[in-house]
Amino acid sequence: MAHHQSRHGRGAHDDASPRRIQRFLEPCLLLLLHCTEGHGYEVIEGLAPFGFDENPVDLSTVYRLLRDLEDRGLVTSRWDTDSGGPARRLYLITPEGDDYLASWVGDLRETDRVLHFFLETYDTHMDQHT
Repeated sequence: MAHHQSRHGRGAHDDASPRRIQRFLEPCLLLLLHCTEGHGYEVIEGLAPFGFDENPVDLSTVYRLLRDLEDRGLVTSRWDTDSGGPARRLYLITPEGDDYLASWVGDLRETDRVLHFFLETYDTHMDQHT
């Protein structure tokens, strides 16, 4: 497989935009919390399949976003003192968070549609001109 250069001359994975990654972090966190209540570290571990293994996110960013989501009423948290160790926060999506996640999914589906069209158009063009 050929290594594709990015539009900035570096490898395709070298110029990931942290702003875009952080924005995508929000629906990923909401989806993980929709699936199960979780501690911060559990949620962070669940991010890897969404591309955050190649572009790791800082722990402080995740906790800041979780606090922001809680301030906006999209998640709730409670202290877990039953695990035998130090108390840890458990996070869970709220009904408002579920609605917000559904809105994100609608936007992501449209983005997926547009990106697929773009990629198909590119591939067709490249096949005809190589």
